[in-house]
Amino acid sequence: MPPKIVIKLENVWKVYRMGGVNVPALRGLDLDIRQGEFVAIMGPSGSGKSTCMNMVGCLDTPTKGSIFLDGQDISRMSESDLAQIRGRKIGFIFQQFNLIPTLTALENVMLPMVFQNTNEEERFDRGRKLLRLVELEDRAEHKPGELSGGQQQRVAIARSLSNDPSVILADEPTGNLDTKTGAKVMDFLAKIHREEKKTIIMVTHDEHVADHADRVEFLKDGAIAKTKVNIGKKKPWHARKHLGMDERG
Repeated sequence: MPPKIVIKLENVWKVYRMGGVNVPALRGLDLDIRQGEFVAIMGPSGSGKSTCMNMVGCLDTPTKGSIFLDGQDISRMSESDLAQIRGRKIGFIFQQFNLIPTLTALENVMLPMVFQNTNEEERFDRGRKLLRLVELEDRAEHKPGELSGGQQQRVAIARSLSNDPSVILADEPTGNLDTKTGAKVMDFLAKIHREEKKTIIMVTHDEHVADHADRVEFLKDGAIAKTKVNIGKKKPWHARKHLGMDERG
């Protein structure tokens, strides 16, 4: 029996009003993501990648269509309800790292737990465990300005796991890093996927980065134009089974 679908987009449209003109960013997007999958989203500028990510991350709501997270329709929820879901179920990794410069690495990792009212002892224990996971426990008391770009992104990966979310969203996680450092960051993201069993959705423009995913969804004009399953990557058995083929166009 295949793993359950944790994210489902059904006929999702997002239309922005610009200068009196309707501009569709998503056009009837359909997408299923199963528990434990690592999915990359690619496409040219304006294809709808960021809008898709915002929908899944509870940062925006669709103009039309439905979005389900763990079977719950989030497409018509209030902002306060969406904020609660974001805090509990979704971890974010950004291209710009988005660390608080005045806080140490450990304090940055613990911050999301503060918003969920986790007790202090648990915050410290989990924060150190997560820094150990990304091999930065010895940098726990360093502030972002004292860390390299790759180290900052590894702190951000640890932070994304702080509330033990079911889904990790990574937006161009290697976009501000050189090739060698980016490759190391992707190794850590793959480790998180493998050891922590997280569902990961990643937007990237880099085909080499996308090779780490189980499958790649190519967006064009707000809809999926092609799906590619990464042959040669050790992937969950269902990744090919539920598509029924290695690639569809």
